[in-house]
Amino acid sequence: MKVTQVLKEYSENVDVEIGESLKTIDPSSLGEASAHLTKAGGKKMRPALVVLCCEAVGGRKEDAFKTAAAVELIHTFSLIHDDIMDKDDMRRGKPSVHAIWGEPMAILAGDTIFSKAFESILETNIEHVQPQRIMRAMSAAVDACVKLCEGQALDIGFEGKLDVKEDEYLNMIYKKTAALISAATKAGALIGGGTDEQIDALAEYGRLIGMAFQIQDDYLDVVSDAEEIGKPVGSDIVKGKMTLMVVNTLSKASDEDKERLIYILNQNDESLVDDAIALFEKYGAIEYTRNIALEDVKTAKELLNVLDDSDAKTALELFADFVIERTH
Repeated sequence: MKVTQVLKEYSENVDVEIGESLKTIDPSSLGEASAHLTKAGGKKMRPALVVLCCEAVGGRKEDAFKTAAAVELIHTFSLIHDDIMDKDDMRRGKPSVHAIWGEPMAILAGDTIFSKAFESILETNIEHVQPQRIMRAMSAAVDACVKLCEGQALDIGFEGKLDVKEDEYLNMIYKKTAALISAATKAGALIGGGTDEQIDALAEYGRLIGMAFQIQDDYLDVVSDAEEIGKPVGSDIVKGKMTLMVVNTLSKASDEDKERLIYILNQNDESLVDDAIALFEKYGAIEYTRNIALEDVKTAKELLNVLDDSDAKTALELFADFVIERTH
């Protein structure tokens, strides 16, 4: 069993649900803008986790498709608005929504699919899933949406701030990335009829692999080659972004090295990337970052002991490994 096979298998069902959810949007220009990114590929990791967690606690995968679609719609809404804020004209190798339809329509498209997400959860079949569990899944999604916005606001607040502490950075990536993945795994366990112990364990599993996913992104930015990650190596450094490596290096560096790294981050200069990486290596920040991701994944896999053995459990174990073995 490969993670890519699991993603392909589940994404087909989720794509059908998303298509059904968005086909009634009027006018057609808003419908096209809303559907644009959902058709542009993407790993579909979050919806697959919803379905797998439903199955892993003994539920029927069909019951989880609408919640899985909702989670993917929430993720897509966040990408549309992120692209507007970051002025990114490309997403998944295609023009971003605002680059085609303009910012006002892109904002409306994001708002529309955000609303459609909650409609999708509410359409879960109550013949097979208790209404109380559907509402708890809805609550998990709502909480994740608030955290997404909080995380984005924190990230914006970090721009130009060079005294970010490690716990502040980890809190930001939890809210911006890991919270929705945790909501996905928790909602899947709820829809599948899991016990409170299983629901809590899978929510924490999702949080940990979500943290590892973002930390691995930080790591790949400096250790991969450009073809593997699909962007220039050190692009986070060129943009002056706060990453775990930057935060860790600044916390340990001599005054002279700290000044040098801050200078590099402020220059927007690709020729200085190697200098920054040399500083990361000097203070052990690359290895430190990698080890945190590895530890999060190890703990996440141990949490799966609350589940009976099944193909879904095996897939969740593979997912955890995939987070830190991927190269892009």
